[in-house]
This record gives sequence, C-alpha cells and structure tokens, in this order.
Amino acid sequence: MTISLSRRAFVAGGAALPIACAPMAAHLPLPSADAGPVNPLVRQRADAQVFRHDDGFYYLTGSVPEYDRLVLRRSKTIAGLATAEERVLWRHQASGPMSGFIWAPELHLIDGRWIMYFAAGPSGGGEDVFRIRTFAVVCDGPDPMAGNWTVLGQFQAPWDSFCLDSTSFVHRGTRYFAWAQREPGIETNSNLYIAPLASPLTLARPATRLSIPMLDWEVRGFKVNEAPAVLARNGRLFMTYSASATDARYCLGMLTAAEDADIMDPRAWTKAQMPVFVTSGETGVFGPGHNSFTVDEQGRDILVYHGRDYERIDGDPLFDPNRHTRVQRLYFKADGSPDFGVPVGNGPLPVRLLGPDGSALCCEEGRLFVGAAHLASTQFRMIEDAAGIVTIQPILRRDERVTVLPDGGIGLARNGASPAQRFIAHRSAEGTVSLESAARRSFALSASRTLALVPAPSATLWRVD
Repeated sequence: MTISLSRRAFVAGGAALPIACAPMAAHLPLPSADAGPVNPLVRQRADAQVFRHDDGFYYLTGSVPEYDRLVLRRSKTIAGLATAEERVLWRHQASGPMSGFIWAPELHLIDGRWIMYFAAGPSGGGEDVFRIRTFAVVCDGPDPMAGNWTVLGQFQAPWDSFCLDSTSFVHRGTRYFAWAQREPGIETNSNLYIAPLASPLTLARPATRLSIPMLDWEVRGFKVNEAPAVLARNGRLFMTYSASATDARYCLGMLTAAEDADIMDPRAWTKAQMPVFVTSGETGVFGPGHNSFTVDEQGRDILVYHGRDYERIDGDPLFDPNRHTRVQRLYFKADGSPDFGVPVGNGPLPVRLLGPDGSALCCEEGRLFVGAAHLASTQFRMIEDAAGIVTIQPILRRDERVTVLPDGGIGLARNGASPAQRFIAHRSAEGTVSLESAARRSFALSASRTLALVPAPSATLWRVD
C-alpha cells in the first residue's frame, strides 16, 4: 500500500506640505534593495518567526525543507537576515519520538532562559511519522547563537494527539501558551487552544478552545486552524491563524478580543468571517500563511509569513521546498484593526505616497488617481534605476509603470526604458519627496487637485509611508 505523506493525511477525513517656491533639493534615493528588505527575505524557510529582541538583534527561525533540524540566524536589521550566518541549534534524534519531521520552531525567552518550541514525530515511514507532538529545547547560556541546546521535554498537552505550532506571549502580567491540536471527538485536523503557563512545558489551568475550522475557507483540502500569532494593538488582542491545505488555498484568519477581556473565555473572542490574507495572482504569491509579527527599525509593525512564487505543485505540498520567508508593512484601518492588504510580491518593499491632505496615490483597474482605495491599490514599488532615479510600479500591475503620457498626462504603460517612466526623487529636509519627471525636467507630480505634471515649484511634496 502506498501512503501519501501528507502533513494531515492521518486525519484527512475529518502630513505632507506644499513645496516651497525655492530651488529643488539635491536628489536622494528612495528606499531600495540596498536600504531595506527585499522579498523573498529568506528562501526555503517556512513557518517563519522573526522578532526583535531587546539586545538590538532580529532573530529568525523556521522550518527547513528537510524537516531535520532547528536553525537560527540574527542580524541588526531585517534586511540583514537574508545573508546572516545560520546556526544549527539541534538535529532530530536517531530514533524515538523526535527522530522524524521537525516543524515550525519558535524562539522565546522565558524566565531568563532561551527556549525553542517545535513539533516533531518519529521516523520509520507510514502514518506513525505524523504522530506529531510539541517539544522544546533549551539553551544553557544568555546567547542563543553561542550556547549549547538540549532537550527540555515534551509539552504536556491536554490530549495525546496531533499537536503543533505553539507560541507564547505575555498579557497583563501572565504568560500564555497558544497552540493547535486535534481534540478527540471533534472531526477536524486541528483547532486553536490557549492557557496560561505554569512552566515552559505545563499549563497552569485547563485549556480553552478558541476556534474550530468550520467556515468554507478554513476547510479547503483539510479542516485546519493552526499557527496562532498574537499582536496587541489599539486596545485589542489580534490572534491570526492559518487555515486549509498548505497549497495556494492556505490563508490567514483572525480572532479579536478586547485587551481588558478575560481571554480564557472563548466568548471574548470574535472570529473574522472572511480570511484576512490570501493568495494573490496579481502579485504572484501563493499560499501565504504561518505568520509572525515584528517591528522594523523605525518601530513600524511588520508582518512575517511564508508563501510560494507559483501555484502549481507536483506531489504533496508539504514536500515542495519553496515556501519562502517574506515580510511587509502591516497597516491599520480607521477602526484600529490590522489591514493586511495582499502579499506584496517579490522585490523591495512597496510604499504609499500620500499627498498634502493625506490622500494616497492609487491605482485601480488601470486608472491612476489621488484619493482613497483598498490598501493594495495604494502600494507602489519605487524601483531605483540609477542614483536617485526611480520608476514607480503598482504592486497589482507588475508589468506596468507610472508614465508621463505624450499629452503631458499621467497614466500607466508597460515597463520599458523610456525616460517618460523615470522620475528624479528629491527629498526635503522633512523627509518628504518631490518626483520630477526625467522626460520633462522642472516638472513634477502634483496632487493638489488631480494627478498631473506641474512646474516643480508648485509640485507636491509626497509623504512616503
């Protein structure tokens, strides 16, 4: 009999100011590949966790395609993680319950000790390799990149069943544990649970079930809620999670609770009825999921996740190695909830260009305008062709660039070498930028009323967000 090695096969049944009338400032480049992260940030690292520790370093860990080891790298910048040296902390054992697949590590500093949680199963083939449970290793010193790592033990879960994707966070002085597990009697692959910790491996009280996959986008291929990640912002806790099969159907859902609520009461949490982050054919990222949160060097919120560059997968998605670590800005809606937009695609991180009244440069259905639109329609990649010379690419129209049209208007055209698609970026001392046309010097983009080219002294200083 041939057994399909699927991860879940064993349960498959179930601000800006007007520009002054003065000479333009010398051009300075906008953020580029050298100045910030470029996606994919790290290739073939799935289930990625990135966080900024108070030692000033960013740490990154994730699943490797071989599923045989725990790895860690660090850098002073997010961009530096792409080339940072990676250390192997621990390898799966020769036999026993931690000799097979090693999945989804997460690093945490708990009571002064570095602890890495991970999911593991036994080797030997057959369905037994999916006897996945949660374990932890611990470092014997203050530097996780230099210390020795040994097995701390197995997480004492409520049931002896499929258990993975653990995270830990502190809320109102209490350290909590959140994880995914199959609960006996519920015909799903995994649900979400939470409980306070008594120790790194034991719970202080019985677990609360927060979510069962029941919505149509949570049960495509498999009935999955997994990979919880927690963000505390704007008076609320937001818990993202991943749903459905690990191919292009993989996506993020979200639970929300008030920060002063009893988060052990499942009634305190509200589930979004639609996914908050999904595959985007326009940007070329498929199956985004298993996220974490961090902040960039300016303290702005960053979403970390994995995704593939293509949709079609030959064989089991679990053994396709090209789930790459990706990052992007996380914005917030007027009500204070996260706005995930779409996975922004490969290349330097996009920005938003905001006019004097806060209206954004937008691109919808091939039309450029200044106003309000969905987040993805306001995101543009500033691609530096030469020092201070940029082309402006809407993330939803990768083959097109903002272009000065023959009649002097502003539109889109297929990417080419035309000077009409090039702009000279002049930064002001306040950090705003004017975008002078390389084809029509001394004329720059203005958004005072409509998007147009105007004489440079009257042009808009755009705020780069």
